Amino acid sequence: MHVPLRASRRLIGVACLLVAGWSQAQQSSIATVAFSCDFPGSNPSHYGFSVTSARAASYISDGKLTNASTSEAPPDADQPFRMDFTLSAATTARVFDLAKAARYFEGTVDSKKKNIASTGDKTLVYHDAGKSNMASYNYSTIPAVQDLTTLFQTLSAAVEFGRRLDYEYHYQKLALDEELKRMEDTATLQDVGPDLPAAAPVLQKIADDPSVINPVRARAQRLLERAAAAGK
Repeated sequence: MHVPLRASRRLIGVACLLVAGWSQAQQSSIATVAFSCDFPGSNPSHYGFSVTSARAASYISDGKLTNASTSEAPPDADQPFRMDFTLSAATTARVFDLAKAARYFEGTVDSKKKNIASTGDKTLVYHDAGKSNMASYNYSTIPAVQDLTTLFQTLSAAVEFGRRLDYEYHYQKLALDEELKRMEDTATLQDVGPDLPAAAPVLQKIADDPSVINPVRARAQRLLERAAAAGK
């Protein structure tokens, strides 16, 4: 059966993310939840997460570093990105609680309603030693699926923010203030709380670096404090 290119990319991405989780689950009681989204025209246009019940998480993305067109940009600036990290216990529990509430994605989760604007082709996968389910959707009326979608979208925004900050810190320090202002003006940092695997380290570097102008260092410090408060 022919599989459309976009669907192939999504399924390949999910499969790659799940390899580690599946191998662990076959040897123990570890379960895995994965999410992917394809949304052509957005940045990133494709990304995905895999989270195990042991808190091991992976993220893949084709996100572009929009300022990475200068001669100083590293060779891999706009190459596919992958990051492995440890998710907080609270967020991991939330992911698996929502998966359970969504019946581990058995059956159809897409609303099938017509005239709903596309928000990207999404896929949720659940795997453990006893079951494997995959469900694709554009929009779902299932509250647990909606909440999982928002959670993973927010985590993606935080990781991509960290990627941009890290690039700008090394190659375009003058762009840091504008990037940090944008982050201050959104609720993303507060929503993510302790789960800033990419953003928190570079925020700390900026806050501690005397070569960065004081207003930018102060803004980075405020964002770190907001994240810490949100995580309590």
